[in-house]
Amino acid sequence: MTSQSAKDGGFGIYVHWPFCAAKCPYCDFNSHVRHQPVDQDRFAAAFERELTHFAELTGGKTVQSVFLGGGTPSLMAPETVDRILNAISNRWSMDTDAEISMEANPSSVEAERFKGYRAAGVNRVSLGVQSLIDTELKLLGRLHDAQTARNAIEIARETFPRLSFDLIYARPEQTLDGWAEELNQAIALAADHLSLYQLTIEEGTPFYRLYHTGKLKMPDPELGAEFYELTQDVTASAGMPAYEVSNHAKPGAECRHNLVYWRYGDYVGVGPGAHGRLTVGVNRLATSNERHPETWLENVERTGHALVENMGLSEEEQGDEFLLMGLRLNEGIDLARYERFAHRSLDPKRLKSLLEHGMVEEIGENRVRATREGFFVLDAVVADLAA
Repeated sequence: MTSQSAKDGGFGIYVHWPFCAAKCPYCDFNSHVRHQPVDQDRFAAAFERELTHFAELTGGKTVQSVFLGGGTPSLMAPETVDRILNAISNRWSMDTDAEISMEANPSSVEAERFKGYRAAGVNRVSLGVQSLIDTELKLLGRLHDAQTARNAIEIARETFPRLSFDLIYARPEQTLDGWAEELNQAIALAADHLSLYQLTIEEGTPFYRLYHTGKLKMPDPELGAEFYELTQDVTASAGMPAYEVSNHAKPGAECRHNLVYWRYGDYVGVGPGAHGRLTVGVNRLATSNERHPETWLENVERTGHALVENMGLSEEEQGDEFLLMGLRLNEGIDLARYERFAHRSLDPKRLKSLLEHGMVEEIGENRVRATREGFFVLDAVVADLAA
């Protein structure tokens, strides 16, 4: 990102493709399985219409990043991706080095299809690998095996300038030694970016039911903290330190789109269930769309958008969100920028107390960030600063 876009948070566009081949037992994302083929031509036309609606609200902005997420965007035909990306570039100015990211599952990776995405303009892919061990992939409900994942990584590296992939750790019965070995394998396969998430039990998922009936045993919080410490140490020593709680990259290889979120920039969200944050005039708006895919489609066809929420955020809400997002980053937050959102300063007594207890630290002039100890209780740190 340019220094100017980093200063104001930047501007990105998130496109949500809601369909998956199967629903993973730990996933609470807005994803849906359809047993009949999806009418991609009709959905692409709806994306074009909804993008038009948001372009009218945000005209004049320059797009630094586009993120095709889901669901499983790699179930889209390359022609569908091409239509969506053309719709964006025809409605906004694009940075000359705009990052165009796309999520993909290893089971849906085909070399020819990847070439089609690259031709459409995708220049960064994020693979949902989740584990490099076959038995663990079965536990996680994934449709691919470890060799398929390795093949997908190889195809992605050959096709795209930039590559990331996800792994989930702190899994049932997992040991620290086992995770260290798997993580080192991942680092050897990775180009310059890894997303590493602790397994969490989300309400409404099959894992939630198994956990609460005693059929799924999770690591206790103390062991979870050890997994996190190990993850930070191994990645840092390999030259891929955390730049955000769960994201690791070589310097300069950070995901620009996610930085827009964490730097509290503006972003359009299109597609079923997509969220956005937009500055329109003097107002900062929170937007969210209808979650059900076919209902979203009908609403867009009828009215040009499928917004179910489009509300102005108060100064206090903006300040709270800025803290919640920015303190996830290793670069921390600019206190002057917080004051512009919240129209107040942080309470000096609360800040001093958190500094003395080693939960946050000052970095340079007028910036603070959470320490590693602070990351373990980040919600509490944010709540204390926001009070």
